[in-house]
Amino acid sequence: MKIKEFFEKHRRATLWTVFVLSAAAVFALGLLAASINERRAEIATLFSNKRVEIKGIEPRNEIWGENYPREYETWKKTSEQDFASKHMGNSTVDVLEQRPEMVILWAGYAFSREYGSPRGHFYAVDDVRNTFRTGAPFKEEENIQPATCWSCKSPDVPRMMAEVGLEKFYSSKWSVFGHEIVNPIGCADCHNPENMNVAISRPALAEAFERRGLDVSKSSIQEMRTLACAQCHVEYYFKGDGKYLTFPWDKGMSVEEIEKYYDEARFSDWTHTLSKAPMLKAQHPDYELFLMGPHAQRGLSCADCHMPYKTDGAIKFSDHHLVSPLKYIERTCQVCHRDTPEKLMDYVYQYQDKINETRDRVEKELAKAHIGAKYAWDTGATQEQMKPVLDLLRAAQWRWDFAVASHGASFHAPVETQRILSHSLDKSFQAQLQVQKVLASLGVTGNFPMPDISTKDKAQNYIGLDMKDLRAKKEEFKRDIVPQWIQKAKENKRLL
Repeated sequence: MKIKEFFEKHRRATLWTVFVLSAAAVFALGLLAASINERRAEIATLFSNKRVEIKGIEPRNEIWGENYPREYETWKKTSEQDFASKHMGNSTVDVLEQRPEMVILWAGYAFSREYGSPRGHFYAVDDVRNTFRTGAPFKEEENIQPATCWSCKSPDVPRMMAEVGLEKFYSSKWSVFGHEIVNPIGCADCHNPENMNVAISRPALAEAFERRGLDVSKSSIQEMRTLACAQCHVEYYFKGDGKYLTFPWDKGMSVEEIEKYYDEARFSDWTHTLSKAPMLKAQHPDYELFLMGPHAQRGLSCADCHMPYKTDGAIKFSDHHLVSPLKYIERTCQVCHRDTPEKLMDYVYQYQDKINETRDRVEKELAKAHIGAKYAWDTGATQEQMKPVLDLLRAAQWRWDFAVASHGASFHAPVETQRILSHSLDKSFQAQLQVQKVLASLGVTGNFPMPDISTKDKAQNYIGLDMKDLRAKKEEFKRDIVPQWIQKAKENKRLL
């Protein structure tokens, strides 16, 4: 049957079909238009009916919560400590107790006193006050850390930088601003209050971009959803006597390029008390490693996975409960990956298990190399004999620390992380071999003696830490000094 004949025969039915489909399409478009208008109206209402006017740097998160209750309520959930995956969670775990070799690796550095897995942003100020790594400074001269240590802990930091100037802030002692830096990581760290755009509040990031010939202000919205995190989740160091916060990206962001930057600057964080090697301490190069992984290379941002979208009525907003994506896997991984939560989590655990296997081996062999170096010094080795050992120890530990200090490295960039740890393991064995050569030249044969470092307490005792004394001083500091800071902050209306 020809088309024309078919149409004539079924003309009435065809016209009705076209009418119904057209009506349905018009109705659907009407619903879509109404939904768009409703969303626009509600968003417009949010901005036109703000309860408080926020100008300048407002560090008190509760004030922002008056205008943006949805985001604020989810941000408060960073106080929760109810999530745990196979290898990580949002409650503090004593990592030194789990892996006591780390005490040996950080001998002479404050991390050998305490290293716990991080809690949520809500606890940033509390945790830096309470850790043994900041000591117990009852007087200004008793500080073991500069004020730069506050840099990523609070929106009070950019306020103080603006008030006293960058150089004075960085060069001051940590306890000087104890009564000023009191609000935990929150709204003002990442947002411009006038339009709520994502903003950069820490100068170090913009300065690092500028030294590379880049302008951070020209970044796209999607890039900013990562760069807001990169203000803090990066490798950095305190440059010069002024302890100026600096990101060492001038030569690039790989572990080798940053190492070259430090080597040419002749920089070291400390001298290892056992091996006497000039050491580097990686901070948390999350941004650098994330860029080398598959998600960043496909255009995802940190916020896509750590701040998934939520809806409330007509409003779509970012969930500010920053936590492992595995907690809300249906709103994170499953948005792109069509697989079951169980299988997706298993993929993550496989990455972590295999990388942690290499990590654990590195820590044992690297600790052994440091202890062997000490034995060589004690036996009478010279600086010339030990130089190859010290160079290898510095390089091996820098690679290990770069991989393990980054939160989520084994998932963000599993191939790169495994590569870095493999090179660390190789250099750890090379350091041991060099130690044996030095000992042989001194007439020592056989294996050098290994102390019992099977627990955190034994390892800390071996490197000479008096943890009983440190613990007593810290408890006194928390009891007598911290409450004074909080009371003064409230009196000055720095804290609600």
